[in-house]
Amino acid sequence: MKHDSKNFILFALFAAIILLGSNFLTQKFFPAANPPATKVVKGKSKALETSTGPAADGALAVRDRNVVLRESAGQRVRIETPKLNGSINLKGAWIDDLTLSQYKETVAKGSPPIRLFSPRGTKDAYYAGFGWSGDGVTVPNGDTVYTASSNVLRPGQPVTLSYANPQGQRFALTVAIDDKYMFTVRQVAANGGATPIALRAYSLISRTGVGTEADTWTNHVGPIGVFDKGATYDITYDNLKGKDASFFGKIWGSGAKPGENMFDGNGGWVGFGDKYWLAAAIPDANAPVHAGFTAATGNTFQAGFTLAPRVVAPGKALVTTAKLFAGAKETNTLDRYEDRLGVRHFGKAIDWGWFEVVEKPIFKYLDWLFRMIGNFGVAIILLTVTIRTLIFPIAQRQFASMAAMKAIQPKMKAIQEKYKDDKARQQQEVMALYKTEKVNPLAGCLPTLIQIPIMYSLYKVLLLTIEMRHQPFVGWIHDLSAPDPATILNLFGYLPYHLPPFLAIGIVPVLLGVSMFFQFKLNPAPMDEAQKQVFALMPWVLMFVMAPFAVGLQVYWITSNLWTVAQQRLLYARHPGMREPAATKVVKA
Repeated sequence: MKHDSKNFILFALFAAIILLGSNFLTQKFFPAANPPATKVVKGKSKALETSTGPAADGALAVRDRNVVLRESAGQRVRIETPKLNGSINLKGAWIDDLTLSQYKETVAKGSPPIRLFSPRGTKDAYYAGFGWSGDGVTVPNGDTVYTASSNVLRPGQPVTLSYANPQGQRFALTVAIDDKYMFTVRQVAANGGATPIALRAYSLISRTGVGTEADTWTNHVGPIGVFDKGATYDITYDNLKGKDASFFGKIWGSGAKPGENMFDGNGGWVGFGDKYWLAAAIPDANAPVHAGFTAATGNTFQAGFTLAPRVVAPGKALVTTAKLFAGAKETNTLDRYEDRLGVRHFGKAIDWGWFEVVEKPIFKYLDWLFRMIGNFGVAIILLTVTIRTLIFPIAQRQFASMAAMKAIQPKMKAIQEKYKDDKARQQQEVMALYKTEKVNPLAGCLPTLIQIPIMYSLYKVLLLTIEMRHQPFVGWIHDLSAPDPATILNLFGYLPYHLPPFLAIGIVPVLLGVSMFFQFKLNPAPMDEAQKQVFALMPWVLMFVMAPFAVGLQVYWITSNLWTVAQQRLLYARHPGMREPAATKVVKA
């Protein structure tokens, strides 16, 4: 009994560490659930007004964005597409005013759309531009006022921005846009002067502040690009400020260095990524470029590329083409640009990680279910049923293995008793017993091992893909990518107490604990009393651990547990001996 008490105390200590440390580990190693979209106050669900879009935390605001846009309204070209609204500033030809019309900041009625780009001189300045640099030639700069061929840019209706310098050189940017998020910019520099000129075409994205989202081990937020060696998730805003790689970056051999990070290569792309949003400058696929990231004063960062210098003879023109992506990281949209436009590894703007080969099919199937059904929660349930059905044959083998293991328990006890003073001989005899009885003790672990990458992959799919953002399920669940807002320990908002994440237990986490309790009840009863106590407490410990996770993941786990219960009932009918406690009678070896 003393041994059992010791085991139980150790488990209780381990459970406490899990409860207290799970929030810290989640923040460090896992992509966090979205902030709650709603809050239950006095039993009623209320939409929160907090913005979840890109936001800056850097320099003090110089000017109010609305004032800047209003004052410059007369020198702007409107942008009107099914997914983007905004404008191009003719002063500098900056694309500096963009909102995503199909994505709102919150689920509240009348919530404004997500703002991606803001003009220079504002707190959250974020903009893109195209231009030229050169020696001995007057090129347009950030304060040059261009002339526009039209006052509106729409899909199929490009706009040309023109400027001529006093020496006879003419510069033009022909900007086109598709029905999603891709700008195509044709840069033409015509030399009408009497002498040759040397020019370098460039594209840049400038951002003030680092946003509100954390850069985690499994989801990179910040500078991102694709160079000759593939996608890089190593570079952080801290690196650009002059700091060395993070602790985990050093462990995993991060290629980021303090200060600017520049690369030479062909094509690729470079920009800044948030959890759901991306701005990326994309040169021609075969163009040699010098590209990368730098930091400027005032918590401002730049990403961009410069093409190789070219000499333009009198009467000739330098013509280059580049693209700008500015919008939502929709999985199918990114893949389509990669396939149709040849934007190398553009799908990796989403940090899929190690299990992309599993995550992509899960996403494709889940997205298909959602489009067929119209409810993301129901789609998650059907996805779970599909996965559990596919691995049911493996579960049958697991139960058969467990039944065989249970049948030989008396013989194993006899061997352990007979060779209790000779551990090596004991191990040999046990292995011989496995061989004689044709039992594989590891076979029962296979379904669990298979589910680990599936569970982790689904976790990333639900939390990193924008398709589940702000998707409702039933009742008070208005956002499956956020934790359950109906917290029980403050009586559903009747008590004005702020709860730490691991105590913010909602109704869905409780249902998860209940489903796990019934699943554990159907497992074979262990002989050891301490083990019984551990199994009795484990569902409720995991209930607290899972509380801060997205409701969508909890729905998956609840469905999986209920499916397992039904599956176990079927398998117990085939192996009735499994429901009985392990035999305690020792058989002579």
